[in-house]
Amino acid sequence: MSRLVIDLLRPYRGWLAIVFIAMLVEIAMSLAAPWPLKLVIDDALGNHHLPRWLDWAHEYAGFGKHTLGVALFAGVATLVIAAVGAIASYVDNYYTTSIGQWVANDLRLRIYEHLHRLSLRYYDHANIGALVSTITSDVGTIQDFASSSTLDIIVDLLTILFMVGLMFWLDWDFTLIAVAFAPVLLLFVFHFKKAVKEATRAVRKRQSDVLSIVQRGLEAMRVTKAFGRHDLELAHLEAASRATVAAALRARKTKSLMSPVVSIVVAFCTAIVLWDGTSLIVAGTMTAGALTVYLAYLKNFFKPVKDLAGMTSTIAQTAVALERIQTILSADEVIMERAGAIDPGPVQGAVTFDRVTFGYDQNAPVLHEVSFEIEPGQTVGIVGPTGSGKSTVLSLLPRFYDPVLGRVLIDGIDIADYKISALRAQIGFVLQDAVLFHGTIRENIAYGRPEATEQEIVAAARIANADEFISRMPLGYDTIVGEHGSTLSGGQRQRVAIARAVIRNSPILVLDEPTAALDAESEHLVVEALRRLMRGRTVIMIAHRLGTLVEADKIIVLKDGVVAEEGSHAELIARDGVFADLHRIQQGTGMARVPDAA
Repeated sequence: MSRLVIDLLRPYRGWLAIVFIAMLVEIAMSLAAPWPLKLVIDDALGNHHLPRWLDWAHEYAGFGKHTLGVALFAGVATLVIAAVGAIASYVDNYYTTSIGQWVANDLRLRIYEHLHRLSLRYYDHANIGALVSTITSDVGTIQDFASSSTLDIIVDLLTILFMVGLMFWLDWDFTLIAVAFAPVLLLFVFHFKKAVKEATRAVRKRQSDVLSIVQRGLEAMRVTKAFGRHDLELAHLEAASRATVAAALRARKTKSLMSPVVSIVVAFCTAIVLWDGTSLIVAGTMTAGALTVYLAYLKNFFKPVKDLAGMTSTIAQTAVALERIQTILSADEVIMERAGAIDPGPVQGAVTFDRVTFGYDQNAPVLHEVSFEIEPGQTVGIVGPTGSGKSTVLSLLPRFYDPVLGRVLIDGIDIADYKISALRAQIGFVLQDAVLFHGTIRENIAYGRPEATEQEIVAAARIANADEFISRMPLGYDTIVGEHGSTLSGGQRQRVAIARAVIRNSPILVLDEPTAALDAESEHLVVEALRRLMRGRTVIMIAHRLGTLVEADKIIVLKDGVVAEEGSHAELIARDGVFADLHRIQQGTGMARVPDAA
């Protein structure tokens, strides 16, 4: 059993003990179940008295004086055995279901927590659909295994052990016949185990593909409708779905061989025992009741063997699920906190990049020994051609990634020495694509500080020029916005995002061209809100519209992953370098340099 499963079950070992005891009682009742029938056949219909080992029943309860008394005792015994077995079964089912649910809950939380600890480098290549499939389907498989299969395997093994002991006690040569066929089944199961596991792995892979396509299609629904390509998306899903069906049918074909083979072996063994047993009854060396009990035990002996054979599929599914879960949990692209990491508290806002080198692929650096300094309260713009590393600089500041070489410092302290959550609490973000969550406007504004009061939320919305349009909505701040804020306009989404940054009240503010996609009226409102937000903070702004940086204290120009220039807007224009070239192209005075073929 996987170490992961053991760790998940450990907190519930008390419940497991109760389940195990209940299952032992169930085993005992299943072993006792055939004996009342033996009493009726051999004693009620034979000598009309209970056997000597049941003299207590005759002495204290009056059973066994005549045929009906023996039958009455057998009937009462049958009811008692059934009742005790039913109670034990109820306790077993109740606690195994509870264990399965809580194990699934713990595992989901562990995976999700680990996913949040991973750096963004992991998500640069991750298949989100496969991750969702793991958190849902694979965790469900582990839940089923933890709640029933784990203990079922133990109980089946114990049942076989007890059953073999009783069968040897009843008739050892019959038992040898039964035991002789068990290795045949085990060899068969072992032979098909690998094939079942491979087939199960293929099914899981195809199911993840289907989920990925559905998720991508729903997220891109607007684009799909705009280009009229629903037929293409449907074709993608149809191909993936057909592949899933084919893989599932191949897996079912392999798994379906199990039950018939086991049934044939059981029937063959039973036929031999029935023929030999009848001969012994005729010879007077075995009673009909003993043969009946033995046949019942023989059937029950092969039932757990058959169950274990059938569990090959369950075990294979669980093994594949564990592999996929372990792949996530073993991912080491985690931003680690150093031992003794500190809480910076409210920072002054001085930012330093000290010879920082970084690449999403270590063989292809995006930044090469980038160095610059930002004083507390300064507004600094970062500009440069596409692919020069502007967004990468902003991603390093909150430790979404860690530099390959060099350091990033805030207030003169390496940010790697700060607690990650405390570091990110010092930084507010307003991005070009304002991400809102499905929920109320109030919840989205308070996302960065859930304990914010109603007055603080409204005040933040007023600073962000958002209160006016929110108040006009029928439900006001309780209005539900769609996924990604799709029910709001671009300008409204940005103003809600600004309100979210306002209420967080972080001393460092990161702006990633928040007005790039807005019309003139929306841009005016957003810029006005940003001016209020920027007061008294260190602001780092990526800007494609260079005119927005006229009032910036400093502009850092990146080109090919290095700092090409640094200075104020006027200084860089006068220097007539990279920034001046970008400015001329944007103003239209540099278009003559662009070849006609462009």
